[in-house]
Amino acid sequence: MKLAGKHRKTYEAVFSEPTRANIAWADIESLFRALGGKVKEGRGSRIRVYLNDVVAVFHRPHPDPEAKKSTVESVRKFLERAGV
Repeated sequence: MKLAGKHRKTYEAVFSEPTRANIAWADIESLFRALGGKVKEGRGSRIRVYLNDVVAVFHRPHPDPEAKKSTVESVRKFLERAGV
């Protein structure tokens, strides 16, 4: 897997320990797309992400643009299930 600068930094932030809570959600969505995933809009703040035949539903954080620790952990588990 080859990721460019910003995507590589987001990937490393998602997998860093202890879990970070200051990752911009827009960067996480951009990472999904860079990995070949598809992001589909759902109802309200929901999005559905398809990556390597694995599907996950996330809620965009609001009003703050950063993902909470629990969301980052969910993103990490999703990427692991998708074989990233």
